[in-house]
Amino acid sequence: MVAFEAADGLKYYDIVEGKGPVAEKGSTVQVHFDCLYRGVTAVSSRESKLLAGNRIIAQPYEFKVGAPPGKERKRDFVDNPNGLFFSAQAAPKPPPAMYTVTEGMKVGGKRTVIVPPEAGYGQKGMSEIPPGATFELNLELLQVMPPGGK
Repeated sequence: MVAFEAADGLKYYDIVEGKGPVAEKGSTVQVHFDCLYRGVTAVSSRESKLLAGNRIIAQPYEFKVGAPPGKERKRDFVDNPNGLFFSAQAAPKPPPAMYTVTEGMKVGGKRTVIVPPEAGYGQKGMSEIPPGATFELNLELLQVMPPGGK
C-alpha cells in the first residue's frame, strides 16, 4: 500500500489499483463511498435507500470529477432492475474532498482518504461525524464515462 499526497494536501492510499478506465477531470463517475469516524460508518452510499421499512437498496453516487460539490444532476425517481421506484433525493451527501481525490483512479480501484474538516463536513458535521472532525473516506470506483459522452 502506497501513500500519496494530493496537491490540496489530502493524504490517500490506494488499497486496490483497479484495471479499468481512468477517472479524469471532467469525466462522470459512479462510486460507492463510506465515511468512517472512529472506525464506525457514519455516511455511506451503500445504505442510502430504505424501502418498505426494512429493505435497503445501495445506489452508486454519480458526479463529475473536479466539479464543485453539490452540482450534480438530481434525479427525482430512479428505476432499478427489480422494478421498484424510489426517490433519489435522500441520498447521503458526500464530502467535498471526493470530487477531487477520485481523479486518477481506475475502475475497480479502491482508495482510502484521510479527510480534514476543511475538505470534509467543516464546522457543520454530518450524521455521526461531529463538527470540525477529521475522518476516513473509502471510495470504490465503479464506472467512468468520458467527458462529453456516454
